[in-house]
Amino acid sequence: MEEKNKKILIITDDAAPIRQMAEDIAVIIGNNSGCSVVVVQAEHFAGTDLLSSDAFFLGCESPKLASFSYLEALFAHVNLAGRPCGIFSSNNKAIKYLSALVRDSEVAAAKPLLAKSGTVNGGDLQKWIQGVLEIP
Repeated sequence: MEEKNKKILIITDDAAPIRQMAEDIAVIIGNNSGCSVVVVQAEHFAGTDLLSSDAFFLGCESPKLASFSYLEALFAHVNLAGRPCGIFSSNNKAIKYLSALVRDSEVAAAKPLLAKSGTVNGGDLQKWIQGVLEIP
């Protein structure tokens, strides 16, 4: 994915470890690609944010959060075929939830990032991000 002038969206819950991971992702993308990166909590998310993005990341600490109900409805009705998507969490059940959430929208989902401690080595995080953004 050519990253110059691309818009990357990161949608999260309000859990501190997830917000920190989102900020780390945003910094790495911004520092290394020149992309425009927007981090938004799910409760403040609007569908137009997603539709205008070139790639997106989803992160939450727990599955089935009330703040993700709008996302659940949106992903049930939108086709994002081939759009790069990265899923991250500190909880395996949340990874499964987010993976199921985007499945029918036909996104190009990379292997999810599970950070059990809520943190990831910077080099590993950068490698994962590059993998997400390079999805054909």
